[in-house]
Amino acid sequence: MSIAAIVVNPVKVDEPALRAALSAAEERWGWEPTLWLETTEEDPGAGQTREALERGVDVVIAAGGDGTVRMVAEALRGHGTPLALLPSGTGNLLARNLGLTLDDVEHSLDSAFGGEDRPIDVGVAELRDAAGATAEHAYLVMAGFGIDAQMIAATDDDLKAKAGWLAYVKAIGTVLRDKNELRLRYRLDGGRVHSVRAHTVIVGNCGSLPANILLLPEAAVDDGEFDIVVLRPEGFFGWLQIVAKVFWENGVLRRTSVGRRLMGSGHEIHAMNYLKGRELVLRLDRPQPVDLDGDLFGEVIAMRTRVDPLSLTVRVPATPDAATS
Repeated sequence: MSIAAIVVNPVKVDEPALRAALSAAEERWGWEPTLWLETTEEDPGAGQTREALERGVDVVIAAGGDGTVRMVAEALRGHGTPLALLPSGTGNLLARNLGLTLDDVEHSLDSAFGGEDRPIDVGVAELRDAAGATAEHAYLVMAGFGIDAQMIAATDDDLKAKAGWLAYVKAIGTVLRDKNELRLRYRLDGGRVHSVRAHTVIVGNCGSLPANILLLPEAAVDDGEFDIVVLRPEGFFGWLQIVAKVFWENGVLRRTSVGRRLMGSGHEIHAMNYLKGRELVLRLDRPQPVDLDGDLFGEVIAMRTRVDPLSLTVRVPATPDAATS
């Protein structure tokens, strides 16, 4: 018989309800009792995932927010054992980008026990602080400097717990009033070095943010490339261009064939530039906060990030043909 492990952030789940749902799913699919492993402040998921791998489980279920998913995925990268998602918390960024059901525990567990395996890319970031110390971390959705990291730093955790992503509205207003400018040099795929001034740099393995905001419209989680956006607004008009690009072109026009014809091809605005590549090396003129998948990783002076193609297997719902075969 098959056996799963579930890595649980106890703050994010209703334990009695989840244990009952797990028991029912195990009975439906004929699996052994699931190995229950809770995260702690000292170990938010890596050690629990390694224990699951040592026990030889057939799938590891991440039950928590984006931080839990990122930690479990980091430990599973390259091992072949599939990751299943039981979305909890406010972001659920990977689940959103994979089109998974967010609020249906039974459906998520059925996918974990009886779904299909899909290989996806993982981003690997080597972060260097001002003292020269380096640390390597994996991420699944986005790495960001500028508004992305500043917004997270400015968000009230208590308000986020109560209001979810609405809590970021206040933080966005705070950050947009900040005149802070990034000065950086970057090299993409070993090419020449570019020097730029920017408000924000986001490196994406996926394209969508919460509220169905399509920031990186050409990003795909399994194409072996990053999609990168550099925001360089100059005053109110620059921000207006960015809002129009993200919410009108990406959010409305790009979703229909008629809209795409209206957009034409190759349309780019000065305030918002897109790049593609497999490895990005950048150095800042001074330490800046960086976030990976919505979690802050301190202030860094440099980052080297690369795509590890198809190095993580994710369990997704079975297609109708597979489910009935």
